[in-house]
Amino acid sequence: MNTPKQSFKKARGSANPFTKLMCAMTHAKSKKLFAEALKLIPGGVNSPVRAFRAVGGQPFFVNRAKGSRVWDVDGNELIDYVCTWGPAILGHAHPKIISAVKAAAQKGTSFGIPNPLEVTMAKLICRLVPSVRKVRMTNSGTEACMSAIRLARGFTRRDKIIKFDGCYHGHADSLLVKAGSGALTFGHPDSAGVPADFAKYTLVLPFNDVEAVKTAFAANKNEIAAIIVEPVPGNAGLYLPRPGYLEFLRKITKAAGALLIFDEVMTGFRLAPGGAQQRFGLVPDLSCFGKIIGGGLPVGAFGGRADIMDYLAPLGPVYQAGTLSGNPIAMAAGIAALEELNQVKPVAAVYDRRPGTPKDLYSRLEASGARLEAGMREAAHAAGVPVQFNRCGSMFCGYFTGGPVWNLADALKSDRARFTKFFHGMLAEGIYLAPSQFEAGFISTAHTAADIDATIHAAEKVLRKL
Repeated sequence: MNTPKQSFKKARGSANPFTKLMCAMTHAKSKKLFAEALKLIPGGVNSPVRAFRAVGGQPFFVNRAKGSRVWDVDGNELIDYVCTWGPAILGHAHPKIISAVKAAAQKGTSFGIPNPLEVTMAKLICRLVPSVRKVRMTNSGTEACMSAIRLARGFTRRDKIIKFDGCYHGHADSLLVKAGSGALTFGHPDSAGVPADFAKYTLVLPFNDVEAVKTAFAANKNEIAAIIVEPVPGNAGLYLPRPGYLEFLRKITKAAGALLIFDEVMTGFRLAPGGAQQRFGLVPDLSCFGKIIGGGLPVGAFGGRADIMDYLAPLGPVYQAGTLSGNPIAMAAGIAALEELNQVKPVAAVYDRRPGTPKDLYSRLEASGARLEAGMREAAHAAGVPVQFNRCGSMFCGYFTGGPVWNLADALKSDRARFTKFFHGMLAEGIYLAPSQFEAGFISTAHTAADIDATIHAAEKVLRKL
């Protein structure tokens, strides 16, 4: 858990800096759309957590987004900390991404044939993430994680994998065991429709528990293909690895002949230019990416050691494919996002691969995160409400609990009823947080100091009423 050195100082005056942008909210159009959606789409949504079931009420329907804000179909304006669940690290509708998408679309929306942008994207990823020597594009983070697991099993010729409870690696059958994200939000960490024979090859352990991992390897000698882990789990809220824990995972997998897979779908290119592995100074065997590398379009990728990646077809025996993998529009959007985020010239530029290389936009994200954390902690303390505010860079979560949160068991101690009241109170103040206690929040480079201060002021007001 990060503890910022500076404390939040309230802006002059007692007025919420965002008040002038707000008016009494109405939701008539969203309600009408949701009623129609319920008749045509299961649950009225195309991804479960959007349904607001964890917090009650009905979801709003967005009309447009720009920078740090979204506007719903009823005209309500909200400061957005969901950021498309992570991809919008540059804010919504960034002009360079929009221009790149338009230019690519004019040349064709899909080819199913290799195109130059795939090579450009691969070069960028390999330069930004030193552990990645070769990379394969997919259409989602789910596909990336599913494929990485298959590759790990094929390479090691072992069947079992270790994952950690509360970590979500997409909705592939073997990974929907004690999962996080929407599965956890709805109280179904194990999904119906997953055969027991699939699940038995997935060993699920508590995060941050060294002894549990040692025991699992001892009991399954020469059977474990890989550990897959979110280096900073962001699908049960957000909790951090204890000092030395990720290093331990690296050491024990090497000793056992197993692979270490970092699921950086959330943390990749967000916590540092090279993701969590750069932030913590680690080298996994395989890494999974998504979200940011699509610039808001559907993209995933997995990559790592060349000898492992060469086990993929057409070179090797592990099959993986995708009709739209490497789609030119998605590649163009992702390239624009990564180049802007890292302020590098098109791929001809040489990137400094040393860990800790300072980048202005990442410094800004860190400062915004520290400002929000300090203010939220101060607001909760002033209101007398127990809140554990966990943060890593531009990712955060406030748990309504009095004790520290290091794993899923700790997260589940949170007062979800109190979170529900807080969520709706903040929404009424013009602040959109994830509609679940068990989701991370995200800050973008478009969030200004005024946005952060308005959020803290709103939290002060809402927390006093809980």
